[in-house]
Amino acid sequence: MKAMKRYTMPKQWGISRKTHTWVVSSIPGPHAKKNCLPLQIVIRDVLKLADNAKEARKAIFQGRVLVDKKPRKEPGHPVGLMDMIEIPETKKFYRVLASRKGVELKSVAAEAAGHKLCRIEDKRNIKGGMVQLSLHDGRNLVVKGGKDYGRGDALVLNLADQKVIKHIKFAKGAEALIIAGRNRGERGKIKDIKVRKNMLEKSTVTIQGKEKETKTPLDYVMIIDGPAHRGSKK
Repeated sequence: MKAMKRYTMPKQWGISRKTHTWVVSSIPGPHAKKNCLPLQIVIRDVLKLADNAKEARKAIFQGRVLVDKKPRKEPGHPVGLMDMIEIPETKKFYRVLASRKGVELKSVAAEAAGHKLCRIEDKRNIKGGMVQLSLHDGRNLVVKGGKDYGRGDALVLNLADQKVIKHIKFAKGAEALIIAGRNRGERGKIKDIKVRKNMLEKSTVTIQGKEKETKTPLDYVMIIDGPAHRGSKK
């Protein structure tokens, strides 16, 4: 298990830097270190399901914690945006969302725990007239009808079989979440999309929230599928 000194850990991990010298480090995976939490920290410090690191590691090693319906037995496994955390013993489900502080976990109902929202980062044509879609969490899907899918679109996946349940276009009127930058965690409907015309410009999106309008880089925006992917506090 990899560790690092606490003073070097990302601020959004939200744990004390002074109580101990070392902390578990996230291992290489689908989410960048600055945008994720190690599974051990999720269990001990965020969900408070363990009193110490030893108890948290034991639960993880025993496969008692699922991420996207799979037991993850590495304490440093990176948990990031839209991942689904499941604790079968307690029948609790949590979705990882972007927040002002970085990432946060929101409790969701059992019926929402079987699917996951993913953003299309890239696509390329492959043999047989098929298209490979690269998603934000490291997944690669092979689908038909490549013209229907675009970079920035969202897919709702069934975690059991990896099938696409729903395809949501990146377009005006869609509900969106800002996932990076100083406005991270804000949400609203897309009011305008400006695609850059030359290298000196930036593609931007204007989002109309409940209280204000926010203009942010296009890459900082993720389409969300309504209340099911906002989480619900309990």
